[in-house]
Amino acid sequence: MLTKGINHVAFITSDLDRLIAFYTEVFDAELVRDGSEFPEGKGPRLAVLKLSEWSEVNVFEIAGNTEHERQTPMFGRGRVDHFAIQADSLEAFETIRERLMAKGSTDDFVTDFGPFLSLFWRDPDGLEGEVCVDNPDATPGVMNPPGTRAARYS
Repeated sequence: MLTKGINHVAFITSDLDRLIAFYTEVFDAELVRDGSEFPEGKGPRLAVLKLSEWSEVNVFEIAGNTEHERQTPMFGRGRVDHFAIQADSLEAFETIRERLMAKGSTDDFVTDFGPFLSLFWRDPDGLEGEVCVDNPDATPGVMNPPGTRAARYS
């Protein structure tokens, strides 16, 4: 492969401080930039939140933006349906899951897709996300359909 992974996902909000708090509190993201996108204070406010060595979330604050209020069901959301974050370990996955549940961003349902476990969540603007981790209980070569509850989280 020629790549190391997704470098960043960029999206828009009308409340950047709220999203900075969410991503730093839930994912331990590191705020590496918070300011104008362009020199001399021109352009929208931009926060760059580092999620791992190779990936980050770039969030632009656009005053009056109401796009987050218009939610549509899966596969009706346009060109990007959701994004997924890879947890560093099962322990990290469980910490993230607990934090998301405490914020009311997810229910307790963990999907067992076979080779990986998955938890879907929404950020404060309603953006759909997923956190994944390698499944320690996986049977090699077996894929499970969506909606298969992970036995370890039953």
